[in-house]
Amino acid sequence: MTNIRAFRLIASILIGFTLVLSSPARAEERRPVVVGYLAAFKGLDLSIARTDLAAFTHFNLSFANPDTEGRFFHGGRMTCMGDETGANLSVETLRTTVARLQAGGAKVLISTAGGVIPGCSGDWKALLAPERRTGTVAALVDLADTLGLDGVDIDIEAALLTEIDQAGDYTPFIVALSDAMKARGKLLTCATASYEGGMIPVRSIPYFDLVNVMSYDAIGPSWGEAGTEHSSYAMAARDLDLWLARGVKRERLVLGVPFYGYGFGGEKANWSYRELVAAHGLNATKADVIGKLCAGCRYVTHNGPATIEEKARLAAEKAGGVMVWELSQDTPDHTLTKAIARGLSRE
Repeated sequence: MTNIRAFRLIASILIGFTLVLSSPARAEERRPVVVGYLAAFKGLDLSIARTDLAAFTHFNLSFANPDTEGRFFHGGRMTCMGDETGANLSVETLRTTVARLQAGGAKVLISTAGGVIPGCSGDWKALLAPERRTGTVAALVDLADTLGLDGVDIDIEAALLTEIDQAGDYTPFIVALSDAMKARGKLLTCATASYEGGMIPVRSIPYFDLVNVMSYDAIGPSWGEAGTEHSSYAMAARDLDLWLARGVKRERLVLGVPFYGYGFGGEKANWSYRELVAAHGLNATKADVIGKLCAGCRYVTHNGPATIEEKARLAAEKAGGVMVWELSQDTPDHTLTKAIARGLSRE
């Protein structure tokens, strides 16, 4: 073999080796997303102070609703997005909060609607109808631009979602909003339940960058089958399989986990994990049930660190990451946030 031929052979081997190392197959180990909802109605400063900000890749500020004219802000204040006192947040406060969170490298979105639409909100059904849809999309784009957001999260749920979809107005709204967001290099995400009547329509799925699956609330203070858990591991596994089958791409699928629980049979109805640990101690809250799990029994159903870690590991295997509702509810030493990190590390 001549020196030239030998040189060419070695060069081709080195080039091939470089291509293999830089190929998508080797680059697939990208960081999972960790989405955290920050509840403005509990106080953004409080929620941020209780959060290990470095553990999250995305923050969703919750919740913004439009007024009857379709405006999300007016006169320097949000029209229907209250703080912990009930007063509407100022645009400047939100802009400062967004910049603060972005400084740590996270993407920041604003979440719209919510599970309970407040009385100050305009009628979403009317605002998404054909004659007003363009104006609503423009208002959301203006909101994202004004606050310096990285995107918008749509959290239209339950009966409201069903009514809008049955009117034929949900997917056309999402398509138009997706086009507008992508034209500005911004994200469009959503939150969805996994029961009939509470799921985003299949036709809308391709237009979302992330689909946050709310895998919790199987039972609550006024609904569900007595004597069951509100957010089991089995439920998480079923929900991920359901959404994969419905066509959500793995890297866009995000498993929602709860940092809260519910009480029954004489227990206080609503608990943050922080409150549970303070009342019962960390050891008692390591299991997912405090008390006896049965109809008519006194118990609290929640997710302990081991289950959160297992769910995060499941999300690492089947999905693109984990979502949390909501961030003010973890313990002072971030017990559940650390469990997510352990699970996503796949160790």
